[in-house]
Amino acid sequence: MQEISIAGRKIGPDHPPYVICELSGNHNGELARALKMMEAAKATGADAVKLQTYTADTITLNHDSDQFRIKGGLWDGRLLYDLYQEASTPWEWHDALFAKARELGITIFSTPFDKTAVDLLEGLGAPAYKVASFEVVDLPLVEYIASKGKPMIISTGLANLAEIHEVIAAARRGGANQLVVLHCISSYPAPMEDANLRTMPNLSQTFDVISGLSDHTMGTAASVTAIALGGSVIEKHFTLARADGGPDSAFSLEPEEFTRLVEDCKSAWAALGRVRYDLKGSEAGNIVFRRSLYVTRDVKAGETLTEDNVRSIRPGYGLAPKHQPEVLGRRASRDLARGEPLAWEMVR
Repeated sequence: MQEISIAGRKIGPDHPPYVICELSGNHNGELARALKMMEAAKATGADAVKLQTYTADTITLNHDSDQFRIKGGLWDGRLLYDLYQEASTPWEWHDALFAKARELGITIFSTPFDKTAVDLLEGLGAPAYKVASFEVVDLPLVEYIASKGKPMIISTGLANLAEIHEVIAAARRGGANQLVVLHCISSYPAPMEDANLRTMPNLSQTFDVISGLSDHTMGTAASVTAIALGGSVIEKHFTLARADGGPDSAFSLEPEEFTRLVEDCKSAWAALGRVRYDLKGSEAGNIVFRRSLYVTRDVKAGETLTEDNVRSIRPGYGLAPKHQPEVLGRRASRDLARGEPLAWEMVR
């Protein structure tokens, strides 16, 4: 699979990276902040903003047993229900958020976490769907999303190779024929030494899909490296300011950082270019500064050419230096002046 298209934007190895700005729960429960985040996302040059569509009740139970309490990490001690209630994007905001995206001219889509969320997003005209890492084992949900016939982006965090086979098969079985599979480390933040980015091109080769990275590491280095390894899609969490807090703020990029991410990813893609060994346009003016054979002392007609009067120097207007062994020992066909580029008609 060489390319797909989301809202008319072609995505694949032959196109600039597709960078997704993940809003997640960093709106901190304020619609006005969510709308401001969308404006800031557009200004970074991101290709799309992405939401997460769920409620605490559609994703978990309001239960206080240990099984429903997070142990360790960024959200240590919190109940799943409380965390998801805080982080969720209210369904009643979705109309306003999709309208704002149309106003700004930026693509918007979402990660649905159950069938009712898919139905909501279908009603809003979502152009694509994302399957979150933790949901890749919910194959009936994956098939339902795929049945809508939209491009699908699937994150693989936590999934082993067999589970990746299963989720891709489920998506294709459901009717999805435009797939992006994102390498992902579902740790928040993800240590750089766990990134294992060489897995990403292997995903593309193994499953015949477009690959990319859902990046939870700190900073931008992993994302840029992913593009250098052939990735086509980058997803990164976004916040107006880490100091403002929010469920994902600690590993999210601020607007200036996200702008740099977009620019550096596109520069990395441009630098990849293609395999070529001919003269590049930007080099053409400098070819004259290569070495060539020059007369370095005045030489009389009939005098022998030696290393004392013919040398390989810059610039490059004379014979190529490879001809020096053929030239030395021959005689000048005319008087030669110091500083003349050597040509065949000058020797006999």
